[in-house]
Amino acid sequence: MRAKLSFSAAGDFLPQRRIPAQYDGFREVSDFIKRADARFFNLETTFPDETCFGQQFYGGAYLRADARVLDDAKRYGFNLLSFANNHTLDYSYKGLELTMQAVAAAGFPSAGVGRNLDEAAAPAYLDTGKGSVGLVGVVSTMMNVAAIAGRQSRRVPGRPGVNGLRVDDYVEVTPEQFAVIEDVVKLSQMDAQADISRAEGFTPPLPEGVTAFRAVNVKKGNTTRYVTHPNKQDMCRIIQAIKAARAQSDYVVVSMHSHEVGAPDKECPGDFYTEFAHLCIDAGATAILGHGPHLIRPIEIYKGCPIFYCMGNFVFQEELTEYAAEDQYEKYGLNSDISMGEMYDIRTKGHTRGLLCDRRVMEAYVPYFEVDNDRVTKIELLPINMGVGLEYWQMGLPRPGFNMGILERLAKMSEPYGTKITIRDDGIGVVEL
Repeated sequence: MRAKLSFSAAGDFLPQRRIPAQYDGFREVSDFIKRADARFFNLETTFPDETCFGQQFYGGAYLRADARVLDDAKRYGFNLLSFANNHTLDYSYKGLELTMQAVAAAGFPSAGVGRNLDEAAAPAYLDTGKGSVGLVGVVSTMMNVAAIAGRQSRRVPGRPGVNGLRVDDYVEVTPEQFAVIEDVVKLSQMDAQADISRAEGFTPPLPEGVTAFRAVNVKKGNTTRYVTHPNKQDMCRIIQAIKAARAQSDYVVVSMHSHEVGAPDKECPGDFYTEFAHLCIDAGATAILGHGPHLIRPIEIYKGCPIFYCMGNFVFQEELTEYAAEDQYEKYGLNSDISMGEMYDIRTKGHTRGLLCDRRVMEAYVPYFEVDNDRVTKIELLPINMGVGLEYWQMGLPRPGFNMGILERLAKMSEPYGTKITIRDDGIGVVEL
């Protein structure tokens, strides 16, 4: 018989400054998190020193913070984390290794990042005193696939990086559309280099009925659609980790960082994500803890287990960066002679566009759920807001978000997944099981 355990979780913890020991709303959020035995968050920053250079492929902004923000995370009550996300390698391998060291020194079990692929893929374990939890960390959104850790060979060390899930995709088109695309590819010779590589045996041949439109495969079919699946090789590695953790702990949870968008908008997860989540639960996972796109996505209950496609932000201080690598300035035709504040002012057109102008980015939720002998028996949701309506430098810290329509919006987007969410008189959401 497996133990009775409780879990709480939060999405993106993205601090750029130290968090006050107390602020209005802190205690209510902290108390909700601390109810649980296992308390997870996604650490979305790095702890480089002044010798670390900025990686060419970075997560959209160079994120760094004082490692003492891990103490701030502990004050909320967290005791388990992953930092496998699109910012893991913002400051290259040394920045990754220094972040690993800081996380270990703070006493957090952490999964999804390692000095080689076997280490990045391995589960982390938390023993709560009541029972044990295995954590598998995964990220599908990588600015470059080189972020995936490398497996060591007999004579060559492995490469540091993340436990990445690649997305296999193609565009399916009608026979008429296929003929036009095939004609364009042949006449323009846009794929000539790949054709030569295939002829020389360096690139696998294309299947029958498939042409390559530069990096995108186009497949002849009956309709027009974009198709995504989790990469089989990566999925096999992830399933093996889940099974290993299942054999050595009471319950397994999977952290998934995914920005990829499904139709029709940013709140919809990609099709591959649903397939991935179902396969993880089939392999023995109890819950999928999703984060990434900086807004909430639906909740699905699959075989009695929750899939939180995205819990949204928890701490979000995206525009409070003090300085960054030159690449970030050059992206906007600038250089580091100007301040970060000026750069963000240009990027956001005077703070009239961007993430901080989207109310949804400042609205999220924290789930609490209980599992008893392999059965999820309760799921409660605390709505949180990070300063809706405040100036951008005042935003970013979580407070209860009652009476703001957050859970109503979550309930509506979850309905197509067969999930029903009700809201109690105290403002807490309850997922029907």
